[in-house]
Amino acid sequence: MMVALDGTIVAIANPAIQKDLGASFADVQWITNGYFLALAVTLITAGKLGDRFGHRQTFLIGVVGFAAASGAIGLSDSIALVVTFRVFQGLFGALLMPAALGLLRATFPAEKLNMAIGIWGMVIGASTAGGPILGGLLVQHVSWQSVFFINVPVGVAALVLGLLILTDHRAENAPRSFDIPGIALLSGAMFCLVWALIKAPAWGWGAGLTWTFLGASVLGFALFALWETRVAEPLIPLGLFRSVPLSAGVVLMVLMAIAFLGGLFFVTFYLQNVHGMSPVDAGLHLLPLTGMMIVGSPLAGALITKTGPRIPLAGGMALTAISMYGMSTLDTGTSGAVMSLWFAGLGLGLAPVMVGATEVIVGNAPMELSGVAGGLQQAAMQIGGSLGTAVLGAVMASKVDGDLAGNWADAKLPPLTPAQLDQASQAVQVGAAPVGKGTPPELAAKITAVAHDTFVSGMSLACLVAAVVAVVAVFVALLTKRGENADAAGAGAGHI
Repeated sequence: MMVALDGTIVAIANPAIQKDLGASFADVQWITNGYFLALAVTLITAGKLGDRFGHRQTFLIGVVGFAAASGAIGLSDSIALVVTFRVFQGLFGALLMPAALGLLRATFPAEKLNMAIGIWGMVIGASTAGGPILGGLLVQHVSWQSVFFINVPVGVAALVLGLLILTDHRAENAPRSFDIPGIALLSGAMFCLVWALIKAPAWGWGAGLTWTFLGASVLGFALFALWETRVAEPLIPLGLFRSVPLSAGVVLMVLMAIAFLGGLFFVTFYLQNVHGMSPVDAGLHLLPLTGMMIVGSPLAGALITKTGPRIPLAGGMALTAISMYGMSTLDTGTSGAVMSLWFAGLGLGLAPVMVGATEVIVGNAPMELSGVAGGLQQAAMQIGGSLGTAVLGAVMASKVDGDLAGNWADAKLPPLTPAQLDQASQAVQVGAAPVGKGTPPELAAKITAVAHDTFVSGMSLACLVAAVVAVVAVFVALLTKRGENADAAGAGAGHI
């Protein structure tokens, strides 16, 4: 709940953080990307820690660290400090997330695992739904800092309940040693990949630095794969990927996160800066999305238990693709009812994917590797989120840069110098109108109209790209099937 709440609260708070700290579009992206980078690099290693030392201990350490980092963000007075502590949030979140799935896998027998993951998804959906409204109220009536302070009491409650309720479980044949070279190679390869994706929009996709980091990432993954075949207790036994359903589940999580997290990044700016909504109103307009996730997650768990994951997953991604296409048609005058329709479709489409892909990955892994499998699932989502934010952010930026000068001239506005045009483009990329102080109202209205139309054209193209990614995911979903090793969960339950 704490991690999911934080995600949507931060999305609502981004415009306020940007204004208060004088942050650029790139700075705001780093609030998200710093978190994603830390998560992506450390999730699989964190899963291994849970398998080795027990998921209960790992989970509780993650809870304490996440809450402490949240409090530190609330005390920060610069964008650099906010990003730094977001990285620490990501590191502790990496301990917490695979451990949660490992605990579920160890506790519930095979026939109840899908429903348990469905309830887990419902809690995520409920906190995601509450995030925008709670975040909106806090940003509007207290401060953006308060949206981070809220994690402190939640963390304290989670720690107390965790100490009282959670039971330790370790598989009998869990790994007893650490693959330090494997951890170093995988972390280095993941860092180079995500760093290249984050920096490519600034450096340029054809730039030498971008390709240097991408090349280093490929080399790192190749060396990691080679090393894993030589070591007695590898970090990730490559035999896991002989399972086509497990591999398809990982790819599906990446594609889902590209479409969802990449597309959603722009929506809060669209609601607040283009439509002029307050943070509370923006949160209320996102309720159909998160509300459908609440309703859909347990239903998806029950459906997947009866029919298997293939059809629900493919159907969910198809609905996601349709909804992202619908979001590409939003403009400056779109009504709340039309927005709600597409947001609801997106939430309903995502629910079976969140539940089903998780079960496919964790259920197809051996019990003793449930933490590593949970780490794989979460790492796939974070890489997808970084990829989505970077690639769709680049699509948005290039569309705005390409269209703004022409739109500005067509509106017969006063010409801008190259430096002024670049500054205006930075503002338009977050949906803001570059209106200076003392600008006559008629001229300000013209500038605002051009800025909003240009932003919406960029967001529309980004949503279209996200829809294409979701269509590809439909075909990947057809390769999934029920976890072959799910019965191990039932056996594990007897040891608790």
